[in-house]
Order: sequence, then structure tokens, then C-alpha cells
Amino acid sequence: MTFSIDQFRLDGKVAIVTGAGGRGNGIGRAYALGLAQAGAAVVVADINADGAKAVADEIVASGGQAIAATVDITDPASVATMAQAATNAFGGIDILVNNAALMAELGQLAAADVSLDEWNRIMTVNVTGALLCAQAVIPAMRARGGGRIVNQVSGGAFPAISIYGVSKLALVGLTTTLARQLGREGIAVNAIAPGNTTSDAGKLLTPDDSPFIKYLEMNVAMRVRGAPDELVGSLLLLCSQAGGWITGQVIHVDGGWVLRP
Repeated sequence: MTFSIDQFRLDGKVAIVTGAGGRGNGIGRAYALGLAQAGAAVVVADINADGAKAVADEIVASGGQAIAATVDITDPASVATMAQAATNAFGGIDILVNNAALMAELGQLAAADVSLDEWNRIMTVNVTGALLCAQAVIPAMRARGGGRIVNQVSGGAFPAISIYGVSKLALVGLTTTLARQLGREGIAVNAIAPGNTTSDAGKLLTPDDSPFIKYLEMNVAMRVRGAPDELVGSLLLLCSQAGGWITGQVIHVDGGWVLRP
């Protein structure tokens, strides 16, 4: 097969992006806009109904196809409704981006002191929520002969030094497990591990004057922060025919924070 730049196009594909309508300058919004620009019809899914509608309207206003879906990713019935909305609106599902997660809300929560209820809440949203969304869309992907699942992990999982990092390391394990199970069915499962970004959540969790940013300034090979848009290229690779032979991988987009062989 001869390579063509058109292999990055997503015309005729249907994508769901969770957590795409939350904070205004968010990674989920950047993912939804990027997928739409590549030709996909996008379901902008978020627990924040107004935010999801605003991003979906933004896509439609620029000539793309999108609908908003209100979803609680910890509720199987809500997740099933989201998947059905995608099928009703666009005829199927080809791409799932598991972006919704708790991050900025956690602050500097210490594992040694966390309550069991709070621990369970974090794992339910950041890990179980991704599993529920994957389970909801896999039948539709099978019906279309394949698909792409991209899980949002984090540079903070390598190594995990926070409860958030622990949850994202668990999501890496879910990524490789699903990749092995689903690969022969044409469903690729990968992850993106962002570094520190200029998203609203990133700036809230680690302000420019925080000790962690000072640490990154001494250790990151390139730039300490990247814009949400700088993650979109990796997403399009993993979602398109151009990346069709990639599965079970974590792509680090972090300016050289995590250096891996």
C-alpha cells in the first residue's frame, strides 16, 4: 500500500469524545474540534450539558457535524444512552476518546490520608468510567468491522507519584488489556500521555509559580507546557488509517518530560 496524506482523513467516521465540554480551554474540546476538522462526525460528551452544547455548536458553525450528549461516565445507563445517541445521529461508532477524568479537582491529595470513599470515587471516574464507555461502543465498532479507542493517560503515571497518577497507570493497564483482546477484530486501543498543558485544568492544578513547574523547568527536554492543540496530531494518527498498525501503545506528548526507549 502506498502512503497518502489522505490516510489521516476521517471522512465518514463517527467519534465520541468524553469530557469534551468542560472547562473552556480543554484538551477534550481540542480533540473534538480536531476530529471534526479531519472529517469525523463528533459526539461531544460531557456531564456539563451546556459545555457540551457549546463545543458541538462550535463544530457545526465551522461546517462540521456534531451533537452534544450529556453523560455520567460512571453510570452504565447514561453511557449506554450516549452510545445510542451516536448511532441514532450518525449510524454507528468508529472512534472513542476516553478523555473525561478527575484531575484538577484532586489537588495534592495524599494517598496516605485519602478516605476509601474518595479513593473509590477517583478510580470509578478515571478507570471504571473508561471501561464502561469502551464496553458500550465495542458492539457498534464490531458491527462496522473495527474501530479505535484512545485513552487519555498522563505523564504523571511514569512513575505514579500521586493518586491521579495511580489511576492513570491503571488506565494504561486497561489499554494494553483491551488492545490484546480486540486487536484481531480490527479495534486498536492506544493511549496518549500528555505532559503539562496550558489547558484551564492544567493551569489550575499547576500554576506557573508552583514547585512542580519549577521542577519541570529543570528536567523537561523541550518546553515545560504545551497547548491542548499540540496533542491533536497524535490523536489523529491513532484514530486514522495512517496509524492502523498501532495498538497497545502509549504516545508521550510532553516536550521530553518522560523519556522512554
